[in-house]
Amino acid sequence: MKTLLVSIFGIFVIFNALAQESATPTENTNAPVMTFEETKFDFGDIHQGDRVEHVFTFENTGNEPLIITNVQVTCGCTASDWPRDPIAPGQESSMTIKFNSTGKLGMQNKVITIVSNAANPNNRLTITTNVLPKKESGDTDSN
Repeated sequence: MKTLLVSIFGIFVIFNALAQESATPTENTNAPVMTFEETKFDFGDIHQGDRVEHVFTFENTGNEPLIITNVQVTCGCTASDWPRDPIAPGQESSMTIKFNSTGKLGMQNKVITIVSNAANPNNRLTITTNVLPKKESGDTDSN
């Protein structure tokens, strides 16, 4: 009886391992790949109410056209302009990320998620800034 239970358990373990192995997706070596020059940008100190933007440049280093289907931001204070047309292999493109500091104060860390057909489908960009209190009309920068 004990041998029968051990045999049944062994068969169960083998079938379970095979089922998990076949559920693993195969990697498409021809898929597009988004390769960014930079994935993080720090605006430094800005004042409440300032609107700033940064252009992130990337290249499709894969072998098929890259199609961006969505760009998700963490709040309404962040917006993006991104390419709607397919990006051919070897082609460079860019997206502009804009941040509106109205109503914000202190350190801000915003994550932008890019959804695409790339082998790395959920690329993330990060912008950071320190929002200082609103400038008074008589204030001038000492820089």
